Amino acid sequence: MQPDTLAAHTPMAHMNPTTTANAPRLLGDIGGTNARFALVQGDGTPITHEVTLPTGQYPDLAAAAHAYLQQVGQPAVREACIAIANPIDGDVLKMTNNHWQFSIEATRQQLGLDSLLMLNDWEAMAMAAPALQGADLEQIGSGEAVPNAPKGLIGPGTGLGVSSLVRSRRGDWVPIAGEGGHVSLSPTCAREADILRVLWRSHPHVSAERAISGMGLENLYRAICELNGTEAEPLVAAQVTERALKAQDVACEEALERMCRLLGNAAANLAVTLGARGGIYIGGGVISRLGDYFAQSGFRAAFEAKGRFENYMKRIPTYVIRAEQPALIGCAMGLGIQPGRRPA
Repeated sequence: MQPDTLAAHTPMAHMNPTTTANAPRLLGDIGGTNARFALVQGDGTPITHEVTLPTGQYPDLAAAAHAYLQQVGQPAVREACIAIANPIDGDVLKMTNNHWQFSIEATRQQLGLDSLLMLNDWEAMAMAAPALQGADLEQIGSGEAVPNAPKGLIGPGTGLGVSSLVRSRRGDWVPIAGEGGHVSLSPTCAREADILRVLWRSHPHVSAERAISGMGLENLYRAICELNGTEAEPLVAAQVTERALKAQDVACEEALERMCRLLGNAAANLAVTLGARGGIYIGGGVISRLGDYFAQSGFRAAFEAKGRFENYMKRIPTYVIRAEQPALIGCAMGLGIQPGRRPA
């Protein structure tokens, strides 16, 4: 079956339409700490040769990609799609979470590529959404996706990623990359308002990602300790999560539950703004580490708590993305390839 088509609106350095259908394509997912690379050949073929390299050991994207290609036997790659955790605005990109700065066109030339497509990482996540199915997704709560309706994506990691996917009149899926993690945090109860007042003392603008992310979990823990009149320990997000899941610390437990509820409210705001009756997809490293906890949290209750619109919200499905490396799947989709899955 021919995959759904995607329309890309992201800078691409040079395009040569003569690349053969079964030639290997380079895929990449670049974060602050790690650069993940892989290869894909064509529709129905699995993503293979996945390698993770530390960004700190390479001066830029071209150097890291060269090192990867050497590791996997120097395949004759002519096309590439790379997702990065960074806004993409013009040819020169300066990453905000590591030291890399590079020109898209210069990188294409250095790698000997016919084309190099650069995507924001959550734009790539949006591109992956139509290809996710079965065990790739865990539905939380009720609802059923309306075919061809907009889809929203949101997920806490280092920050709070947000993107969306809408259907064009031609039938293409069009990804929309945004910076929705920087909308103002929206409290829904007195306790959340008290937490917001504490955060305001450190941050004149308290964005959603100040509470819904790895650093946000740490911020919530410290604010809750202050409100409870207890001394906060210097805990990082992983420690807050571990103590909460083991029920070892009441402030950690509240911080994790509060983050899930705030995520539910943020996801609901995205859903009603977008009209995302195609579903809301939850990604990000923070949620992937919660296991069964997230489904039992207050996320879905907060998502549905829209007053007169509660019945509308109940009909919108919410999914946790369980697929491995969804951004790489999105990169393949950005090149017009729907990858297959490895045999179980």
